[in-house]
Amino acid sequence: MKTSILSLTLFLHTSLAWTTFPTFQMASTRTSTSLSAKKVAFSKYEGLGNDFILIDDRDKDDPSLTPEESEKLCHRNFGIGGDGVIFALKSDKDDYDFRMRIYNSDGSEPEMCGNGIRCFAQFLQDLGEAQPSYQVDTLAGRIIPVMNDDGTITVDMGPPELEPSKVPCTLEAEHESGTIVEQGITDRNGKEWKISAVSMGNPHMVIFVDDLEKDLDFTVDGPALESHETFPAKTNVEFVQVMSPTHLKMKVWERGAGPTLACGTGTCALVVAAIRSGKIPGGEKVRVTLPGGDLFIEWEGEGGKVFMSGPAKAVFNGVAAL
Repeated sequence: MKTSILSLTLFLHTSLAWTTFPTFQMASTRTSTSLSAKKVAFSKYEGLGNDFILIDDRDKDDPSLTPEESEKLCHRNFGIGGDGVIFALKSDKDDYDFRMRIYNSDGSEPEMCGNGIRCFAQFLQDLGEAQPSYQVDTLAGRIIPVMNDDGTITVDMGPPELEPSKVPCTLEAEHESGTIVEQGITDRNGKEWKISAVSMGNPHMVIFVDDLEKDLDFTVDGPALESHETFPAKTNVEFVQVMSPTHLKMKVWERGAGPTLACGTGTCALVVAAIRSGKIPGGEKVRVTLPGGDLFIEWEGEGGKVFMSGPAKAVFNGVAAL
């Protein structure tokens, strides 16, 4: 059976070109181009529309791209397009299978990404690393994605971090638990909010609203809160509407990426915040509806782990010339 190859060439301030192949060919495929430029094989994956460029660096200790090169590849007009670049690296620790690093679309490096870790696990499967689960070393610690028979991936995200200084958040906690639960702040535009602070290896500001469409100006409020002075490392911002005791709906403004269709760590954080603030009961699997689709979250309760389940899919593969 013959297959066609589609070649596209784009030009950045420095040139970028790529060649795409049918999705059953893996990103290790190399082609020659007329450009005497650095070439990198890639695969494009998405988890509920949160899309990533995956790089096979299993033979390397460090990412093969710089943050600046990754930012160029993520550009949706002049690059491949993506919310980030994820690198599958070898681990130098015996009790881990692989190491994951990620650069956001602005070149910054987050500690972890919930949708990204599912894409990472599916990428490993597609590369032939067939395992029922993976022990992944991340900047947020050990993360364990499990491959389900129905094609979804369940990720042991570990327990949430609630101590303000470890989120990190510099607010003086007013809640009896010594954590930030629906505490008042004012953003740079003078707008007042009640926020909860949760870390899932990366910082999250969770805000509950009555109506996601009427109660916020998303493109104004999102960036104003992302860089709020009480979050020294900046923060992801989740706006949440309670639909039922087991169903939440959210919009996310991601740190370093802006509006995205989904955020896995944010979904985990908002379920924890919803239970702790009494918005929903604990002990149930919670459906969270994001712009890109649904994730399902379970929290074991105070001191316990959070588990996230959802899809990850390959989109296409190719070779980029920077």
